Amino acid sequence: MTEINPDRTAGTIAIDVCAQSNGQYLCQISSSLSDRPDDTMNFYGQTKEHAIAIALENLASRYRQQAEQAQNIDWDAVEISDSGEPIEKRYHVILHYERIAKEESKFEAMHNTMMGNTVVENAKISIIEIEPDIEIGPLERSGY
Repeated sequence: MTEINPDRTAGTIAIDVCAQSNGQYLCQISSSLSDRPDDTMNFYGQTKEHAIAIALENLASRYRQQAEQAQNIDWDAVEISDSGEPIEKRYHVILHYERIAKEESKFEAMHNTMMGNTVVENAKISIIEIEPDIEIGPLERSGY
């Protein structure tokens, strides 16, 4: 089990969801962990859960980008061992793709998204180097 560092940064992430007069929902999310004080972001959704999901994905995207940039890794750099062999590193690769689909059904929207090569080509990809013993695993694919 990983030990918790007593020097950790403490803070809060606050979420506030409000119904709008048009039937949609506004999710305001703020983080005291942000570099900017009073950093509140607004996101809209069809339902309160949809608004929360959009807000959390945007917050996660921001923190993934910060984590990746903080490592300042040269994309092409290859570390070589004393024996001259490349040293393999471990990376957490996160692929995020969204689109608005006009389709006849939910199945068609999913199927047509999966069939297109644009998912990988147009995805936002974060690559974060991780230690070999970190307790992290990829999200499981949903049962569609």
